[in-house]
Amino acid sequence: MPQPTDADDAARAGGSTPDAAPLLERRVAIASAIGLHARPASVFAAAAADTGIAITLINAAGKSVNAASILGVLSLGVAHGEVVTLRAKGTGADAALDTLVAVLRTDFDLPQPPR
Repeated sequence: MPQPTDADDAARAGGSTPDAAPLLERRVAIASAIGLHARPASVFAAAAADTGIAITLINAAGKSVNAASILGVLSLGVAHGEVVTLRAKGTGADAALDTLVAVLRTDFDLPQPPR
């Protein structure tokens, strides 16, 4: 007979395991006029890395990458107005996705006021 695992013990105790956390998803249109080019992709990837949560970014064609990878994000070639999907699970995933949606809704190509 197989030995019970920590996940089995947690389930019997009414707890949850990381694998039991629901997969959360957000869909958002890219606001930057030129799409996710170097600057907005860099800001987005840094924000994703700062969450400490594994987040997946998926383009309209279905290609997925680690959202914290600047090269991965750039490889998607996401254009202005394209709808992308963000997925994550675990503690803090809801807030992390909300933060990243806000980043993607920012047009980093607007003229910046003089300093």
